[in-house]
Amino acid sequence: MAEKLDLSTLESWLWDSANILRGSIDSSDFKNYIFGLLFLKRVNDVFEEEVESIMKTEKVSRAQAESDTFFKLPDVARWEYLKSITENVGIALDKAFAAIEESNAKLRIDGVLTATKFGDKEKLSDPTLMRLLRHFNEHSLRNEDLYTPDLLGDAYEYLIKQFADDAGKKGGEFYTPRGVVKLLVQLVKPQPGNKVYDPTCGSGGMLIEAARYIAEQPGGLVGKNINVSLFGQEKNLGTWAIAKLNMLLHNYVEANLEKGDTLIEPKHQQNGELMLFDRVIANPPFSQDKWWTIAEANIPKKVGKDGKEKEVALNYNKVVVDKYGRFQYGIPPRGYADLAFLQHMLSVLKQDGKMAVVLPHGTLFRGGTEGEIRRKLIEGDLIEGIIGLPSALFYNTGIPASVWILSKCKPHEFAKKVIVIDASGDFEEGKNQNELGDRQIERIVNSYSSSCDIDKYMRIIPVAELNENNYNVNISRYFDSSEKVEEFDLFQIQMELKAIAEREVKIDAKLSSLLEKLGI
Repeated sequence: MAEKLDLSTLESWLWDSANILRGSIDSSDFKNYIFGLLFLKRVNDVFEEEVESIMKTEKVSRAQAESDTFFKLPDVARWEYLKSITENVGIALDKAFAAIEESNAKLRIDGVLTATKFGDKEKLSDPTLMRLLRHFNEHSLRNEDLYTPDLLGDAYEYLIKQFADDAGKKGGEFYTPRGVVKLLVQLVKPQPGNKVYDPTCGSGGMLIEAARYIAEQPGGLVGKNINVSLFGQEKNLGTWAIAKLNMLLHNYVEANLEKGDTLIEPKHQQNGELMLFDRVIANPPFSQDKWWTIAEANIPKKVGKDGKEKEVALNYNKVVVDKYGRFQYGIPPRGYADLAFLQHMLSVLKQDGKMAVVLPHGTLFRGGTEGEIRRKLIEGDLIEGIIGLPSALFYNTGIPASVWILSKCKPHEFAKKVIVIDASGDFEEGKNQNELGDRQIERIVNSYSSSCDIDKYMRIIPVAELNENNYNVNISRYFDSSEKVEEFDLFQIQMELKAIAEREVKIDAKLSSLLEKLGI
């Protein structure tokens, strides 16, 4: 019996596939091609496994078994056929992916596999694609050949992180560091039966971590299925496709991921109104500017004194008209979408729900419209806690960020209070950026749940004190970071110095006497 494929072997094998592409395409695009081929090999192997199982258990022909499989695999997408092609390999792959999407409409994967085009020979030559197919042919991805059922999902997460590392700043567009994801999930504590939503879901990591957390709770599993409903929206088409594949490889077939701009066109609606969720978690793009793209598309121009045309500065208080009424606490400025995302999340949160969002540190203290929004949120007793994170955690910025936890129905003991934690020192030094490890996450979560002040680390601050500071929640303002100065008894020190001086006089006299006796 062949040895089952373990995670380290799988990770190494998959990363080697990326090395085949080096020199052909930009490293930030590796993921789009590798993930597609990984999915293609996986569905081929699982399809064959299911066909054989049906034939054996139901004693039917292969044709009948193929018609009874959950996932449909057209002839043009069969692995044996594709790996035999020597010319126009990319075009054949594009046809294979299109046929899979068309044959599996129930999975709602239209546009997922065809988001990446393999047929451009200027990017990928036939020899390169043939080499890739041979590489992917080295291992079986059948369930029976994997060390654990979740192996593919774990390997996929590994690849997403590796590609984010490789892409540098661009990696932040689709990947939130695992430690930050785990922290947010453990702070909001999703429960079995919850509807969990991420309005800027990237590659889907937060939703998957929420499902993983629920699976470990009593009642978290119903048979082999996790008792959760997952919802997300992503603006970037390529990233949305990755998220869909991520869900499929983790067996979250029912996950509802939509593509589009959440601020302009939120897709999750019921009867013309926004859906509500039990838990809402997100890491939106930091300080996105020109975020109300409807107005930005047709900016009027005027001729300046120098005779040149210039864009008219948009007044977002006038041009932002949201039919869903999400921005009731104020319209964020043109240059900072942070509190627009927060208000969207708050508007879709159930009355007894909880949300956590990662925002840049500036949202804690910037004035103007943002200061007014912050004031209204605090006075409305909607902010449950704020956690200051270490710097250099994220791929796309070195600045520190903060986690905001909001609830429409805060625990009684926290009424008119805000939990503030200074976790700026809670990190492990990584190769490219700092990391939140399990030990740091545990400290933050346990402190947050302790309901008591911790010297120089956590305070439960009355809203009245925030009011005195003009609702500036810059964390350093609320913690005394100075080192305690040791107190000295000056009189005692003076007496000790006097005694030392007297001993020195006696020693000098004794030394002089000895020298005199020696005739020196």
